[in-house]
Amino acid sequence: MNVSMQKFLCRERASGRLMTAACFAGIAALLMLRGTAFAAGEQQRVLSIGGAVTEIVFALGEEDRLVGRDTTSSYPPEAEDLPDVGYMRALAPEGVLSIRPDLILAREGSGPPEAIEVLKAASVEFVEVPDSFSAEGIGEAIRVVAETLDATEKGDALRAAIASDFERLATMTSSIDRRKRVLFILSTQGGRILASGTGTAADGILKLAGADNAITQFEGYKQLTDEAIISANPDVILMMDRGGNHGGDDDAVFSQPGLKPTEAAKNRAIIRMDGLYLLGFGPRTANAALDLAEALYGDELH
Repeated sequence: MNVSMQKFLCRERASGRLMTAACFAGIAALLMLRGTAFAAGEQQRVLSIGGAVTEIVFALGEEDRLVGRDTTSSYPPEAEDLPDVGYMRALAPEGVLSIRPDLILAREGSGPPEAIEVLKAASVEFVEVPDSFSAEGIGEAIRVVAETLDATEKGDALRAAIASDFERLATMTSSIDRRKRVLFILSTQGGRILASGTGTAADGILKLAGADNAITQFEGYKQLTDEAIISANPDVILMMDRGGNHGGDDDAVFSQPGLKPTEAAKNRAIIRMDGLYLLGFGPRTANAALDLAEALYGDELH
């Protein structure tokens, strides 16, 4: 099958999973035949997938090697000048490989699984960067990226600097007398509150900031009933600042029936922060956690 025919088949509407699988398999076969099409040159061509991964590459001073990024990679601003291969959880192999990378650094959890299988089977080095919502997890992600880019010394220096930031954060939050209960709301679409339980980036950043997640009955993100919100009785609402208050302005948020009786609503206590900064778990996370802690506790930290 020639390249033109393969591209045609992949553009055609697939009738179920079988056709999708066949399309991915065909791409993989073509790449196997091409063999050395993506052989590394003197300057390695790196594609970063995942906002934190891209931030790490920039923090290491290795950004000149980047030839592309995914949609979540919006920081630093210079990253947005790079070609965008799409959302990290909805990648298309053809789009990824069209920029001719010879190394793909992908955040753990990138997908879909079929696309990742094709990319791993291609003549391109594919490295998964671990995703863990802790200070230790950030250090491990930096180590993996730095070693892959042959920038170990830079990685050691960056990890040391970030460890120092986290030590300062821990010292400041140790003065907190009463930890606040915080409800992280992902969305209020359709009048239903989608909130974070445990095991999420939101849960991780709350712990670092010296706060308690108001919801611990489940893992991941789920819609809450009014009764569950009233029972949780958060002191503060935390949301992503999406620009234009797409998550609803403060009045709209606090008008939700489940929130009205809560301490957060009584005090109109709501914090909004940039999503990647707040939940990215990359080089800026210690600062993000400190900003969140200061917003929650103010002078109590000093």
